[in-house]
Amino acid sequence: MTKKNYQEINQQQLALNKQFKAHSSDTLSAFGQLHRAAMAEGDLDVKTKELIALGIGIAARCDGCIGAHVAAALKHGATKQECVEAINVAVLMGGGPSLIYGSQALEAVEQLSEA
Repeated sequence: MTKKNYQEINQQQLALNKQFKAHSSDTLSAFGQLHRAAMAEGDLDVKTKELIALGIGIAARCDGCIGAHVAAALKHGATKQECVEAINVAVLMGGGPSLIYGSQALEAVEQLSEA
């Protein structure tokens, strides 16, 4: 299996989002507003919310979600071990497919924590 490059995945997704915005700015703007509201500091801190989003990205088998939420979790102070524990919960809830994407998410943690 070819190793995924999560820095490239994140860059490609940003470029694709810009292209999509040119065709559907209202939808992308509304999603951005929802994202900001959902991820705002509250009773749960942003790091915790990003770890939850990482787990859901694993369960949904979404490379772009994994890359984006690993990067954001690390940016907001998540440790490698906290990411591993979020991956563990995703594997518990998602079974075998989440194990595959969970191990790939750990690779994203390795790559993006070095960046």
